[in-house]
Amino acid sequence: MAGFLLRRIAQSVFVVLVVTLLVSWAVRLTGDPTLMLVQGAGSVTEQDLENIRKALGLNQPFAMQYLDFMRGMVSGNFGRSFLGGTPVSRLVADALPATLALTFASLAISLAVSIPLGIHAAVHRGGWSDQLIRVVSLVGLSFPNFWLAIMLVLLFSIMIPVFPPSGMDGPASLVLPAVTMGVILSAANVRLVRTAMLETLSAQYIMVARSKGLAERVVLYKHALRNCAIPLITYVGLQFGGLIGGIVVVEKVFNWPGLGTLAFDAISGRDYPVLQAAVTVLALLIVTVNLVIDIAYGVVDPRVRAGS
Repeated sequence: MAGFLLRRIAQSVFVVLVVTLLVSWAVRLTGDPTLMLVQGAGSVTEQDLENIRKALGLNQPFAMQYLDFMRGMVSGNFGRSFLGGTPVSRLVADALPATLALTFASLAISLAVSIPLGIHAAVHRGGWSDQLIRVVSLVGLSFPNFWLAIMLVLLFSIMIPVFPPSGMDGPASLVLPAVTMGVILSAANVRLVRTAMLETLSAQYIMVARSKGLAERVVLYKHALRNCAIPLITYVGLQFGGLIGGIVVVEKVFNWPGLGTLAFDAISGRDYPVLQAAVTVLALLIVTVNLVIDIAYGVVDPRVRAGS
């Protein structure tokens, strides 16, 4: 077990290193941030720009800049924002709770919708309700998240003013962005639950449970769902990465003050430290979730630890 854990942790560390290296390199392709800083400052000489680069540490070779970033990341110090001079660690700490709240609210909505619908579709296989659920889930998979977000704002914030259209002002502000992401996730999860339940319902122990006279709800939710939950949990863990990527767009549409909005604004302003820190934290979240899933699999199934 110790060797299995060490391999998974080593792989996770390698992934984080690769992500931080690629982000640090790619962000410098967006342009010179000093040009953004001197906009509207009147006449600026090349020597002035060089002095600003030196003050920001941008005159050093890329390798030195990357090593400085990694040393700061280990100690939790991501430097200061180029634009406002605010410590980047504070900006990330302020934005991270909003992103986590939106992430887990979206997952909760997805599971609350997909599990009952997936079970219903499996139990009524081939019926009109099964066909309808499958068609709706297929349509849901085709929806771009930004389009669905705009439609929800038009419907529930403008035509029927029930929820705030943007910002973070109480629990009501969380509803529309969470529903946007939850609907997209539910479309895939419904099909997964249906497939897993179809395989489980044909198992012999389900027939035995029904022959004992157990209520159908007990058979479905206590026996069948428990055994088909493993692939669902695995897929939800894998969805976490896609969810984080989609949240960047949804947060910007709803002006949600999370890491996605922070990263987007940093790209617009060529704020290297903020963008590097935001993407690194998002990568750490994804890697951590996948590491937890790998470890859980290793605990449950010895064949995973053996590499079979």
